[in-house]
Amino acid sequence: MGDLDLVRDGACLHRGLATALLNDLAAVLAKWPDGHAGVRISGDGDLARLLDTDGPIGAMAAKVRGCDVRPVRAVLFDKNERTDWALGWHQDRTIAVREQAEVTGFGPWSVKQGIRHVEPPFSVIEGMVTVRIHLDPVDENNAPLLVALGSHLLGRIPVSEVDAVVAGLPVRTCLAEIGDVWFYRTPILHASNAVVVKAGAGHRRRRVLQVDYAAGGLPAPLEWLGI
Repeated sequence: MGDLDLVRDGACLHRGLATALLNDLAAVLAKWPDGHAGVRISGDGDLARLLDTDGPIGAMAAKVRGCDVRPVRAVLFDKNERTDWALGWHQDRTIAVREQAEVTGFGPWSVKQGIRHVEPPFSVIEGMVTVRIHLDPVDENNAPLLVALGSHLLGRIPVSEVDAVVAGLPVRTCLAEIGDVWFYRTPILHASNAVVVKAGAGHRRRRVLQVDYAAGGLPAPLEWLGI
């Protein structure tokens, strides 16, 4: 399978895009707990500055979306010998906001690690782009993300139909080296397996910083949580 196109396929790889930021990212992320399935990061001005459109990742997010974007959510995933998991096929459907408010089309609500999340109208998700910044190498056995190419064009897919949709689409295994950044259209169907531990080898760590970018604001009084 050749190079992927973000518009056509819903995913593309930018090799080494984060390499120049790795030391700064390590220093910033050292403030946050590691070894967890997902740490939601907010209120971190240092990380926000690394991810804004003055930096290489934010600038590329703005370029591929063709509009002014900003980071609105960040989650650090850390698969390791103590914490490992598999994730079935699904679409990301929720956003993180500052406060809960009743707005037509937004709901249901949930709370994750003390942060308010809500499912918005799917058009909001369709306007977003998600990046995954790789802090460790990812090969076939180190829990790469799997994406169903073209699924981002199908709108909101009922859970009961997800497996059938995936079966009818090409699936890409998203391998990466340290510093690589994968870009995805946020609605894309995706999944991942647990890390495969080979006989005689230890469990390899797989850290990924996932960041959602969005353009514009939300209907008042809702506000993006931000980084």
